[in-house]
Amino acid sequence: MVETKKYTLIDGRKVAADIKKEIADRVDELRREKKKLPHLAIILVGDDGASTTYVDGKVKACKEVGFHYSLLRFADTISEERLIKHIDQINNDDDIDGFIVQLPLPAHISVDRVTERINPEKDVDGFTNQNFGSITSTHPLILPATPFGVLELLRRYNVETLGKHCVMVGASRLVGAPLSMMLAEQGRATVTICHKYTKDLSEHTKQADILLVAVGKPGLITGDMVKEGVVVIDIGTTRVEDASKAKGFALKGDVDFETVAPKSSLITPVPGGVGPMTIVSLLLNTLRVFEQRAH
Repeated sequence: MVETKKYTLIDGRKVAADIKKEIADRVDELRREKKKLPHLAIILVGDDGASTTYVDGKVKACKEVGFHYSLLRFADTISEERLIKHIDQINNDDDIDGFIVQLPLPAHISVDRVTERINPEKDVDGFTNQNFGSITSTHPLILPATPFGVLELLRRYNVETLGKHCVMVGASRLVGAPLSMMLAEQGRATVTICHKYTKDLSEHTKQADILLVAVGKPGLITGDMVKEGVVVIDIGTTRVEDASKAKGFALKGDVDFETVAPKSSLITPVPGGVGPMTIVSLLLNTLRVFEQRAH
C-alpha cells in the first residue's frame, strides 16, 4: 500500500476567528474605560450581488468585534461629483476612523479619482497611492488588506519566508504587486512575479518554496506544476456554475486542489483560506488607524 503524503490545511476561518477575538478583547477594554470605539464607514454604490455579499460580511464582522460602523448605500446612477462630496464628508468626520469604497464602481465613475480622494490616513483598504507607495518603506502606513491577510496566515502558521523562493502568479495592483513587494521587504524572500505574459509558467512554479496565486482562473495550477513540499496560497476565488449546489454555483480557486494538495506541505482551501483574512485585515487596519488617531 502506498502511503499518501499528509498535508496541512491553512485554516483561514480559524485564524480570522482568533484575530476577531483579539480585536474584540481590545474593544471591550476600551468600552470598560468608557473611551471612544473604532468606527468603520463603508460606501456601496449599486446593487451588485457579489459586492452586496462582501459588504454584508464586513458589517457582520464589525458587529462581531464591537466596532461602530456606518453603511452608506447609493444608487448606481449617482454622479461622480456627488459621490466625491460624500467621501469628503467622511474624510472630515472625526468620529470615523477608517472607511472603504466597495469596488467595482459603475463605469461612469473613475476608480482612480475616487480612491485618491480618500484620506490616506483613513484608507483601511490600503489602495491610495500614498499607502501603496509606503509598502517598501521601513515603516509602511496601511497595508492592503488581502496581502496583509496572506502575510498574517504565513506568520501564524510559522512559515519561514526569509531566503525562501516565493513565486507570485498574478501581478494586479490589488494583490499580486503589493504582496510581492511585502514578501521581499518584510519577509526577506526572493520573489519571482509571473503574469499572463509569462512564458513556460510551470518552469517558474516548479521552483517555488512558497507558491501564491491570484489570477481568477479556476484550476490554473495543477499537480505537475509544483514541487514536493511546497507551501501553496490560493488567493483566487471564482464563481463556477454548479447545479448540485443550493445557490447554483461553487467557489473555485486558481489551484487544482485535488492534484496539488498531495504534493504540498501546507495549502489554503477555497473557500475558507485567504478569503476570511481579507475582512479581518480591514478590522486590523481600522484598529491600527484608531490607535494612531487616539494618540
